[in-house]
Amino acid sequence: MKILVINAGSSSLKYQLIDMADESVAAKGLCERIGIAGSVLTHKVPGKDDYVVEAPMPTHKEAIELVLNALMDAEHGVVKSTDEISAVGHRVLHGGPEITESCVLDEHAKEIIRKYFPLGPLHNPANLMGIEACEQAMPGKINVAVFDTTFGMGMEPYAYLYGIDPKYYDKYGVRRYGFHGTSHLFVSGETIKFGKLPEGKQKVIVCHLGNGSSISASVGGVCQDTSMGLTPLEGLIMGTRSGDIDASVVQFLSKHENLSVDEVLNILNKKSGVAALSGVSSDFRDLQAAAQDGNERAALALKAFCYRVIKYIGAYAAAMDGVDAITFTGGIGENDLGVRREVLSHLNYLGIKLDEEKFGTRGKRVEISAPDSKVRVFIIPTNEELAIARETVRVGLS
Repeated sequence: MKILVINAGSSSLKYQLIDMADESVAAKGLCERIGIAGSVLTHKVPGKDDYVVEAPMPTHKEAIELVLNALMDAEHGVVKSTDEISAVGHRVLHGGPEITESCVLDEHAKEIIRKYFPLGPLHNPANLMGIEACEQAMPGKINVAVFDTTFGMGMEPYAYLYGIDPKYYDKYGVRRYGFHGTSHLFVSGETIKFGKLPEGKQKVIVCHLGNGSSISASVGGVCQDTSMGLTPLEGLIMGTRSGDIDASVVQFLSKHENLSVDEVLNILNKKSGVAALSGVSSDFRDLQAAAQDGNERAALALKAFCYRVIKYIGAYAAAMDGVDAITFTGGIGENDLGVRREVLSHLNYLGIKLDEEKFGTRGKRVEISAPDSKVRVFIIPTNEELAIARETVRVGLS
């Protein structure tokens, strides 16, 4: 059984073909510059040279057609026809409060995705374009939507409601949703399996740390809380996002800088975070290098980022009345030893003890806590594509 996983952006489209017999990646690739001159497809098959196709992609329809042609190519392909593709799984950002689980796509589901364009203006329209392109290219094929917000639907109302009149939730769906949900679902579940956490000892905090960062708390794989909110702007300080901020800052900057609300939000989303604090970069490798060279702003940005992570871990340990495991994932979580060390050095009160030989592991699944640590600490690389493929099989083919 092979599942095609699609992650469609506004001008790009990432894909993987996963063989569910052993959950291996048969092929993967990226379409870039969709709707822009110079469109290119890069197709990768394990053990073969990359296959690069430069061809016009005015819409996602042409991009999907090129993907399918590459998958079926006599020399570079891995299937003879689309009949070998059992179903297609799509990453979709937002289903609002109306779609709370992964679902087989039909006209009703697509209408809900359209309805919540305002909550995901950059992602939902592109996600839907990818869906409809697949429907056109492979009529009758099962398509499944796996929503980034599904994991956060495990939260109770006291955790997801804001302290505002509930009429805004009833009218517009204003609540905390959380994002990176597919990653948190995968990593929290894999933490339980990899760590062989027994029933009753499955309180897990996942730190998904990258250019976009979020933290979740779950019990038995069910979300109790997560740091992102109505949009991915809430929560941790990130690469270019401010994270948690007094809402009055929006009004204050709007008045004093003569900016519209949209312009202020653009600043908070794209011109803030560690990039703004440091004045150097949103890339943590650049920040670490600058800090080592004595750049005080870069050092401050790193400290502020870690401090926010430490606060959220402490809050979630309190909210769950304890924690059994803390797992790091994402580009920073898996690879940045400085961030990892800074965060864990402030969690001594949890009784964490590290295995120093394993601590330096990067990008591999490993337990880095010592055998006598009261809280276990793991590194587990995320795999959102595999999570989407698993959900596609569960929802669409089981």
